[in-house]
Amino acid sequence: MLLTVKVKLRPSEEQQEALQSTMERFNAACNGISSVAFSTMTFNRVRLHHLTYYEVRHEHGLSAQLTVRAIAKVADSYRSTMSGIRERNKIHRAKKEPVEVLKRIEFREHGAVVYDPHIMTINKEGVGLTTLKGRMTIPFVNGNILQGKKLEGEADLICVRGRFYLCVITNKSEEPLSEPSGFLGVDLGIVNIASTSDGMMYSGKVCDRVRERYMNTKAALQSAGTKSAKRHLKLISGRERRFKTNVNHIISKRIVQVAKDTKRAIVLEDLRHIRSRVTVNHDQRERFFKWAFNQLRQFLEYKAKIAGVIIELVDGSYTSRQCSVCGYTDMKNRKSQSEFRCLACGHAENADVNAAKNIVLRATVNWPIAVCQVTGS
Repeated sequence: MLLTVKVKLRPSEEQQEALQSTMERFNAACNGISSVAFSTMTFNRVRLHHLTYYEVRHEHGLSAQLTVRAIAKVADSYRSTMSGIRERNKIHRAKKEPVEVLKRIEFREHGAVVYDPHIMTINKEGVGLTTLKGRMTIPFVNGNILQGKKLEGEADLICVRGRFYLCVITNKSEEPLSEPSGFLGVDLGIVNIASTSDGMMYSGKVCDRVRERYMNTKAALQSAGTKSAKRHLKLISGRERRFKTNVNHIISKRIVQVAKDTKRAIVLEDLRHIRSRVTVNHDQRERFFKWAFNQLRQFLEYKAKIAGVIIELVDGSYTSRQCSVCGYTDMKNRKSQSEFRCLACGHAENADVNAAKNIVLRATVNWPIAVCQVTGS
């Protein structure tokens, strides 16, 4: 499967200036192309190329292939944006809410520059990139992670706090999918980030403490409004997100390893668009909207694919209210966030573990269809 590897570059002062000016010029070109694309409603790469290519080359001084990549970036951005709007509008229409409309996309001055094999080479000495000042070979720091990997397609040059990185797509070998002997249900949540049908729970208390600490720190700094406070805000920017990303990597790796060792498929709730479907109290909004459940699901999916473990999605409706023993469903079954006690049969256990077991039951019912989908794809 294709994975993205982030390689840190170590440019000289001259190379740093060349990369920065190329990035600024590239994104300025993207904004010009975006204006034409939006005004003419042209989002096809070829048609947009005919409309803008010569004007962009003349106005911004980009090389031929950088111009082609800028046009492709704009076209792809509009197409992915429209796809997301269509999906969200299905939910808005069902709720009789106002639908979203497409707006002109604006690109940041230091947004990503897209490179392909025509304007990029990678070897032991470094990365060869085409800039406004010609081709430059830039050393990298952690290039050893690319050894033994086959590079595929395009790469993105990004700038994070003045430091340049190259996000390279590599081909990672996958283990063949094996027929599972059972299922490992995973219930995703906020108090417990993940709970499995085996009874293993990954608490979200640490993430909550980190979130509250950064929320209070940011509020205090924003209230101060001094230059020092603004520098501190910039310094801590992204730390909470990186912490949660690391936690999700750890949890997903452990769950996939358990499923692989026990030869089971992983079953998850289908939580797509949950933020559009679920309402929460005002005091819980900040906590809910920072819940990175989609990221955790993506990590589970790609790690499982590499390990040869099947991932199945099931409808998660009422899994927290249904008894995993007798099947009786009632909202009063769940006494609190953690306590589940069935009013019909008296079965009692942790509510998240009970939900994970219900997810397994639904996968068991639908498994013949799932097998057909996996083998037919």
